[in-house]
Amino acid sequence: MATQTLLALALLAGIACASPASRILGGDETSVAQYPSIVQVESAGVSSGIWSQSCGGNILTMRYVLSAAHCFHGVYYDPKNRRIRAGSSIRGYGGQVAYVDVEINHPTYGANDMDGDITVVKLKDSLVYGPYVQQGAIIVQDFEMPEGIPVDLVGWGATELGGLPSNELREATVFIIKREICAERYNSLTVPRSVTENMICASLIDVGGKDACQGDFGGPLYYGQILVGILSWGEGCANKTLPGVSTAVSSYSQWITQTAI
Repeated sequence: MATQTLLALALLAGIACASPASRILGGDETSVAQYPSIVQVESAGVSSGIWSQSCGGNILTMRYVLSAAHCFHGVYYDPKNRRIRAGSSIRGYGGQVAYVDVEINHPTYGANDMDGDITVVKLKDSLVYGPYVQQGAIIVQDFEMPEGIPVDLVGWGATELGGLPSNELREATVFIIKREICAERYNSLTVPRSVTENMICASLIDVGGKDACQGDFGGPLYYGQILVGILSWGEGCANKTLPGVSTAVSSYSQWITQTAI
């Protein structure tokens, strides 16, 4: 109960407080009615110009969305080639579409592997709130999620490694893994990967079968309706021994609230 009370203190953009109420492999179909703050991030093909869902994101305010920096970065990235689709459970169809004005990637992103993989995205036009489009809540600054707490992965990504994305929004429940265990396992790889204090690991460790995958990244890791992580990276999908890794929102809550104004 103490944990739930602390998490209920989630702060969003310095404007609103809320209390709890990039594939999902091994999950079940769900609806934006259950997760009205989730959005699709769509990218236009460099040569074709065809729009396709590529990442996920979360509504901070009517004009700002939170996602992963790696979804708004790269040699071919341009703001005009990104847009947001809100309020639809179906990939690439329906809901509200808003184009990106500018991305504000965290200044530490890219300096140390995937550390700082978080971005605040400003939209050209405001979203319109309704039953399927709502402002979300983020966890408070520096709150450490306890080991073993159940959290939900949500997205439209592939349902198997190298597979096609899901046409319907999907969800899966996994559990917070102790960061030290997660770091030890990634450090044991032939090419070690760094798990920093700004990351949060979650999986069905030593069991596997549920995880985020291509197309889910940038999307949410939820505790109830509170955003605690941004799906960021992993080794394959639903790896039994290597947990999925998300950006820990609590490391950046103050930066988010200062930026999304």
